[in-house]
Amino acid sequence: MDPRPLTGEPVSMDLLNTVWVDGGQQFDLLDTVAGLRLWITGQAGIDAPPAGATTDAARRRLVTSREVLRDVVQAQLGGRVHAEAQAQLNELLARGRLVRRLGAAGPELTPEVDDPVDLLPWLAADDYLRLLEQDPARIRACAHPDCVLHFYDASRKANRRWCSMAGCGNRAKAARHYARSKGSS
Repeated sequence: MDPRPLTGEPVSMDLLNTVWVDGGQQFDLLDTVAGLRLWITGQAGIDAPPAGATTDAARRRLVTSREVLRDVVQAQLGGRVHAEAQAQLNELLARGRLVRRLGAAGPELTPEVDDPVDLLPWLAADDYLRLLEQDPARIRACAHPDCVLHFYDASRKANRRWCSMAGCGNRAKAARHYARSKGSS
């Protein structure tokens, strides 16, 4: 079972969310190959781990790519450009491509990479570009100051602030209530 507090986000955001904080302690799902396997099985559209994707080398490559993606996203959220991370992300994207084919059921779009260990990082990087194309303002970090999670705001009004209303949203409400009650006593 996936221990992370937020799952089901687009693959780029979900990759960022393999690091989370709980009770003041930081956790990293990708510390182990077993965690990598768990993350892969939670991705929509990935029925089985691709060949070479569950090695320690693939895990290390994915962790490195996650940190590059985090730098790019954090810069974007702050209205800046992280030139070094952007160049690294572009290098990763250059190692793969989407190939169009006509399959038995009709048109297919298949990702291809030069090295199998690049497949998952490439998919996450490509997904981030897709989210940027859709609406970059909907890529968000949780508004709770102690939370490190990210999400793509798919709400109709585009006003989501928290990774989870049950978690961070509720903690923020409780803190405001406590502050009001202390102020009135």
